[in-house]
Amino acid sequence: MGSPHNNRSGEMEVFVRVVELGGFSPAARAERMTPSAVSKLIARLESRLGARLLNRSTRQLQLTPEGCAFYERATRILADLEDAERVAGAGEQAVGRVRINTSASYFNHVLTPALPAFLARHPGVTLDIVQTNAVVDLLAERTDVAIRAGPLKSSSLIARKLGETALTIVAAPSYLERCGEPRSIADLERHNRLGFGYARAVDGWPLREDGETIVVPATGRVQASDGEGLRHLALAGVGLARLAAFTVREDIAAGRLVPILRHLYTGEKEAFHAVHVGQGGPLPSRVRALLDFLTEHGKVS
Repeated sequence: MGSPHNNRSGEMEVFVRVVELGGFSPAARAERMTPSAVSKLIARLESRLGARLLNRSTRQLQLTPEGCAFYERATRILADLEDAERVAGAGEQAVGRVRINTSASYFNHVLTPALPAFLARHPGVTLDIVQTNAVVDLLAERTDVAIRAGPLKSSSLIARKLGETALTIVAAPSYLERCGEPRSIADLERHNRLGFGYARAVDGWPLREDGETIVVPATGRVQASDGEGLRHLALAGVGLARLAAFTVREDIAAGRLVPILRHLYTGEKEAFHAVHVGQGGPLPSRVRALLDFLTEHGKVS
């Protein structure tokens, strides 16, 4: 990328190295510079920007709020710059790191089985996968693509639909032997209804009985932060769980879980989307390659 001493992208690259490696000395080794040259470069950068980016102490470097903001933008600019060079020199070949944010359920049941084909198709792409059900700020978390379940709130994010799934209430045979099988909404009162430990669009189980839809709260003795956790609790016989059908299909077929109360379902389905930040310009080829692949092979049903 040329000498870092006389170009802005080079300054950004050194600054990003300092942040990611945690100090001037390791950044200097990585950039083949002396620590004093790195220190002077950062001081020049701060002087030009008119803002302090790093608080220096004997033990560690700490980003200031201005440094945080500059770091986030700098990493994106450098990634776009790399991508632009690759597109010009490699005929749109997808190369580089893609950071994905996904739930454990989607990761285990859809993404993982599909990944070998993606990695074989795009040998220049590396993946950084974060599993969480929390709705993250894509820019703040430096996330390229997030997989989200449920209705999308209007935002600056661009979404590709990955299908939709029915939701099924299930229990392990051991639980049903111990506690009996519920046949009505009233029966659910005496059952342990496992729930999510975070707010959802519909916080409960919508069931239809005698022409009326009632949302039964999932207020059992145990909550979990993701569907995969609830699935394992249900498999262990802890209680009833309402889960995406694609995550329990194999368990039901093998007899590990039993679907219950099907005659009371409302027919509600949960949509899945792959979302990314829309910045007006063309998508980096590495991100577009993943989105195209997920649209083809990452569907839930």
